[in-house]
Amino acid sequence: MQMQNRVAAVIGSDELNTRLSFLDWSSEDTRRLQTLPESLKEVAGVFVDELYRRLVRYPELAAVLGNQATVQRLKSSQRGYYQRLFAGEIDARYVEERWRIGQVHERVGVDLKWYLGGYRLFLASMLDAFAAKTATGSEADQGLRDTYQSLLKVVFFDIALAAEAYVGAQHAALRASKHRYMHAMRGANDGLWDWDLEQDSLYISERWAAMLGLQLNEVGQRMQDWQARIHPDDLFAFRAALKAHTEGETEFFVHEYRICHRDGRFIWVLTRGVLEVSAAGARRMAGSQTDISNQRHIQAQLEYAAMHDPLTGLINRNQLDNIAGQVSRELARPSSRHAALLFIDLDRFKLINDSLGHAVGDRVLVQIARRLQRCLRSGDALARFGGDEFVMVLRDLADMSDADMVAQRVLMALKEPLCCGEHTLVVNASIGLAPIEPEQSLDEAMRAADIALYEAKANGKGRVQQFSNIMLDQAHERMQMESSVLQALQRNEFEVYYQPIHRLSQDGSQQAVGVEALLRWRQGSRMVSPAAFIPVLEESGEIVAVGYWVLQQACRQLRDWQLAGEDDLTCSVNLSGIQLERQDFAQQVQRILDETGLSPSSLILEITESLLIDQSGSTLANLRELAQLGIRIALDDFGTGYCSLGYLNRFPLHVLKLDRSFLVEADQCNKQRAICQAIIQLAHTLEMDVIAEGIETQEQVDFLHQENCFLGQGFFLGYPMPAIELQQHIDRVAAQV
Repeated sequence: MQMQNRVAAVIGSDELNTRLSFLDWSSEDTRRLQTLPESLKEVAGVFVDELYRRLVRYPELAAVLGNQATVQRLKSSQRGYYQRLFAGEIDARYVEERWRIGQVHERVGVDLKWYLGGYRLFLASMLDAFAAKTATGSEADQGLRDTYQSLLKVVFFDIALAAEAYVGAQHAALRASKHRYMHAMRGANDGLWDWDLEQDSLYISERWAAMLGLQLNEVGQRMQDWQARIHPDDLFAFRAALKAHTEGETEFFVHEYRICHRDGRFIWVLTRGVLEVSAAGARRMAGSQTDISNQRHIQAQLEYAAMHDPLTGLINRNQLDNIAGQVSRELARPSSRHAALLFIDLDRFKLINDSLGHAVGDRVLVQIARRLQRCLRSGDALARFGGDEFVMVLRDLADMSDADMVAQRVLMALKEPLCCGEHTLVVNASIGLAPIEPEQSLDEAMRAADIALYEAKANGKGRVQQFSNIMLDQAHERMQMESSVLQALQRNEFEVYYQPIHRLSQDGSQQAVGVEALLRWRQGSRMVSPAAFIPVLEESGEIVAVGYWVLQQACRQLRDWQLAGEDDLTCSVNLSGIQLERQDFAQQVQRILDETGLSPSSLILEITESLLIDQSGSTLANLRELAQLGIRIALDDFGTGYCSLGYLNRFPLHVLKLDRSFLVEADQCNKQRAICQAIIQLAHTLEMDVIAEGIETQEQVDFLHQENCFLGQGFFLGYPMPAIELQQHIDRVAAQV
């Protein structure tokens, strides 16, 4: 019923059916669009990138589109629209969303000409794609032509909605403007009054009386009649302000107060007046009275909004700062007990926003806020700190262990399944716990809790970590390390090590056929673990510049080895997802190959499963362009993440790397053996090379022989080493053959 009401609010259920009937829309159209080949659906994704490259050429649109983050968000939204378009399901929710999007575009200043022009470009792009598929005149081609007709139906349905949404938004704006004008006129129509102080004779206008729902003869003719209607809590201040003006202490009489309406409620009014004294010494006051109830209501709303989060209704950081200050001062009093702060951060909440949309994410946050409120004790406070972060201030604790008990209660409450529409979700959180010290600011307490939260995340998430001074020292070390690593490239502190990849022959001999380039950081006299500094490069974006440097060094070194006689040697280089988000990444790789003289067939670029899952619009395009250049793509750590097997077909992959976690017990554990066998067989079936990682024993080599896996790397075959040592390793292995 709610959905039907929403349809009626937009175009009406009957009107929806009429439009679909006029377009000859049927379930067959839905089926056609849903069975559209993936290759044609992908045209829409490519079109989105081309459309926005076109849009930003026009200053009018460039101003609306704003920054790159806005463009990426809009692209993602439009790709989602095409997915729904190809789903072919025109229902109430679909109509409501298209109507809403049209109104939003009108409000932000995107003229209808751009909106309709975008539809034209989309249809033209799809027409070209369909035409390329229907060149034979076969029965299948006729099916595609019918599908294009279905696409035309739904697009023209959307075009009509878009035009009506624009007109509707303009009419709404006009009505709002008229309403504001009438409101301004009413606001200017103040009630007037005149008071003869000598005779205590009061005159009020009809508007003054009507403001209170009264007739003129119901008001009274003396000042005490007026004051009898004033709210008791405001009467003393009214009299004081009136006395101050009549005795010459103030230039004007200006006062806000509450006065009783005929229906018994109190309204807020603003009274202005000025005293005049005649030559004979007679005193009169005249002025106006304005109903400011709406303004007072708005002011109260603004004051509330200034202190509360608009989504969850929880207090915000401003109010949290006030409360933390109160608690800190309370702790300075004798016989005070303990207080603590919980910094709560939801784990992997971004995945909910990315996969289900921000609207679902917002509803989840509201439900999370309610659950957290149920964990509060009397006197405690809960604030939304920002995004998916919440802060609890716990007062009057007998011991810090009480704070830990509250934190554990929070974790248990959040682990209960959460229903959001048709979705059932489980949301975990990490919590940093820190004591609040006497006379301590919120920033200081938050810094300690944030450090504890970092440790909770680093130790596996979904847990509580209490702050200690040792953590503070470690945080300072991390900060110094992060500052240093961001300058390491300019200081020439990075090095490239190479781990050999061997061909494992049946006769037991080995041959180095490739290397994997690995980034190392030498800080002074010590080597820093990649696990410590690579995430810093990723978060800062510096991984792009460092990645290009590694690629250039590896290509140049490999070319030197090839010129020295290692003609068939290949090199694998790991890629970051941030690199593949750059639209010009493939061109930059081509530039490096040209500069170093290395053949594309000698280069293997390694990606991880998580990169495929979190792909941006440029990722697939870049991978395909790299593959077209002749570069091979390897999927690293295969089987350890959540990658769909469908990605093996969708992405241009040439090599699977068998993760060491499967191989480590394959010669002893039947389950591990079965997994290894399955991955190796899968690679062979898909005509992909498979490289086993983490080889540490001869037994593992023998097992790989049995399963026809003849490429591997690991400490048993060779550690990562500098280029000069790698050359010695290659020579040594070659001499043993």
